[in-house]
Amino acid sequence: MADGYRFVQHTNNSFRLQHTSKSSAAANDTYHITSLLNQFLPELPSPSKSPDPGLRGQGSQGMYNQNHQQGHNSRLNGNHAGRGGMPILYNFQQPAAHHQQGHAQHQHGLQQDHASHNTNTSVLGHHSGFSSGVLSNTSPFASSIQNGHTATTRGGQAQQINEHWAEQLRLHKESEAAHAAMVEQNQVNYYARLKAGENKGIGGPALNSDANNAAVDGEIEGVRRPVGIDKSTQRQDWHNLDLSGQGLRALAPALFNYTFLHELYIASNKLTVLPPAIGELRALRLLEASNNQLQELPAELGMCTMLKQLLLFNNRIQDLPTELGFLHRLEVLGVEGNPLNQEMKKKIVEEGTKSLVNWLRERSPVPLPPLERKVITIQEDVSPSLERVKVLSWNILCERYATQAVYGYTPTSALAWDYRRDLILEEIRRRDADILCLQEVTTEAMREDFGPELAKEDYRGIHWPRSKAKTMAEKDAIAVDGCAIFFKQSKYICLDKQLIDFGNIAINRPDMKNQHDIFNRVMPKDNIAILGFFESRQTGARMIVVNAHLAWEGTLNDVKIIQTAIIMEFVTKQAEKYARWPAVKDKRMISIPTGDDEADARKEPMPEPGPSQEYRNNTDIPLFVCGDYNSPADSGVNQLLSTGHLAPDYPDLVNHHYGTFTRDGIEHPFSLRSAYQHLDGTVDALPFTNYTPTFADCIDYIWYSTNTLEVVELVGPPDPQYLKRVPGFPNYHFPSDHIQLVSEFVIKPRKDKKGNNVST
Repeated sequence: MADGYRFVQHTNNSFRLQHTSKSSAAANDTYHITSLLNQFLPELPSPSKSPDPGLRGQGSQGMYNQNHQQGHNSRLNGNHAGRGGMPILYNFQQPAAHHQQGHAQHQHGLQQDHASHNTNTSVLGHHSGFSSGVLSNTSPFASSIQNGHTATTRGGQAQQINEHWAEQLRLHKESEAAHAAMVEQNQVNYYARLKAGENKGIGGPALNSDANNAAVDGEIEGVRRPVGIDKSTQRQDWHNLDLSGQGLRALAPALFNYTFLHELYIASNKLTVLPPAIGELRALRLLEASNNQLQELPAELGMCTMLKQLLLFNNRIQDLPTELGFLHRLEVLGVEGNPLNQEMKKKIVEEGTKSLVNWLRERSPVPLPPLERKVITIQEDVSPSLERVKVLSWNILCERYATQAVYGYTPTSALAWDYRRDLILEEIRRRDADILCLQEVTTEAMREDFGPELAKEDYRGIHWPRSKAKTMAEKDAIAVDGCAIFFKQSKYICLDKQLIDFGNIAINRPDMKNQHDIFNRVMPKDNIAILGFFESRQTGARMIVVNAHLAWEGTLNDVKIIQTAIIMEFVTKQAEKYARWPAVKDKRMISIPTGDDEADARKEPMPEPGPSQEYRNNTDIPLFVCGDYNSPADSGVNQLLSTGHLAPDYPDLVNHHYGTFTRDGIEHPFSLRSAYQHLDGTVDALPFTNYTPTFADCIDYIWYSTNTLEVVELVGPPDPQYLKRVPGFPNYHFPSDHIQLVSEFVIKPRKDKKGNNVST
């Protein structure tokens, strides 16, 4: 045969080329192989000449360039298909003939390539400039075709491959066929053309509708975790972008502004790095970056927790960052054709992608802790004669909800209740608040953990579980979560405590008894709030503290409004009673022993208590309304609390019937403001109070009565640099998916009937 080559039959349906001299240099001579292909296999499409190199590899501008396709002069997405046009999006509808031609070429490439996987004599591997056997040549595993069935070999002994690795090999071949089409046949934007038929219809539902998010994100029903609450009506009609086969050497920063992307194709370029900004594309389901020159992956790629396919075939990657362990939804990690670490290769070959991701997550080291959340001063030069009250509100994440199914991005050790409990108690001790409002506290945790441990820190607590606990046996009821209020017993006396059972109150209201929405929407939810009425031992000032946990579903905004309305109506009536309550005669008689006689003996004597203060009406009593309201700033819940009223035609209430609430509107007499509203519009504004990959927003609050209280200090947001590599909580440093809110207040001086100031 000419040039010292001969054909050797590889299988019944395929051949490979062999140089008679068996020289490695000759065997790698792509020019000779190409010539022989043209000579002996004229039915194969001959490789096209590469596009003008002047239009390739132009760095970040490359994403805006599209190489001219021969014989294709139609307009694509409103732009000409020639050079300088925009990249093809999936919405592009190809002419049928062209699509069929491309599909035929793709199938033809697969047929030519199927017999040569993981061999250095692969026609496709040499012809495209990539070897399909890089990964296998660096591990004890290799792959071969035996009578049409793929098997692995280890130490020369054949082993049947599992379905996970078979899928890896199948996708690897598809990737190589696509690469050949783009490099040899000049079919850039191959994936956009291939999938044009799937994207003929555009203009689906709004991007972030609740129903859409619930389906896409795969949230598990009943786990009481919020998903995206977004009322945006802005449409986003394309979610896929193809920048493949354009010779790009870098990705333009503007690309990472497309945070709505679900699929991104950057295969068959000349990329040597993926920028850390890739972590901004947190909605990605598929990233195809095969056939580049990547040597490592950025840790920020772990932020893309929605990824289901991460294809990195035929690169130069030797190691994987442990942050890929965050990708708990990942189904396929394409690594064939990389000189990958032996241990990682063995894990993925034998056990599959899921096992490798779990292995990376569990072996990840504890990261460096974030910077401390700084304390932000709101009011300076506060009179020392004014009484201070420090309040902490926190959804601590109930043990039964902290499962790997819901928080798959969290290492098992960081998700364990013992670990999280200790972190929660440590944080409570460090903040040393006077009042603690905790949500998702089970009866068992109250008895075994928080009650005994916080008693050592001078706290006494009140607690109620959610209403369904009343229908359960004791062994099951203790696992039901609820709300708890703790108070420093050396500073305050608990004068009264009340449970606010939304369902029970609603069903017993005369105006709601026969309303279908009460039975169908409010009653099925067993959320509660609790109320405590306290008096300061030293000054006699009294205060009302409410702690609530509302429904979490984004489809129940009307129910959250009704629950809030019930809270405020209840508080209004109770405050009217409290304004008439008599004074405490002898506070010294009201004390709670610790049970430790030696500790009691060491305590300093209590200061002489002040007389109980009197209040003219219900709005004169200082009021805190705390908790997890599962409602963002623009919600009806917030409008009701902040303005004191909500019209009956409010959008979330339209078409619902809740007695006088929807007939006449909802009102309350208190002047309330969110403590953290003081930070809005500043660099210290809270980015969220609940942080998960599928949801991050401010839904927890400390509301206070502005006529009686004033904010002095706030604990600011988490370290923003730390958050750049953390896709969600909980983790080793944040034991709940919520962060705690901490605010210090002063009780304003009161005025008596004659207008004289009376310091409290």
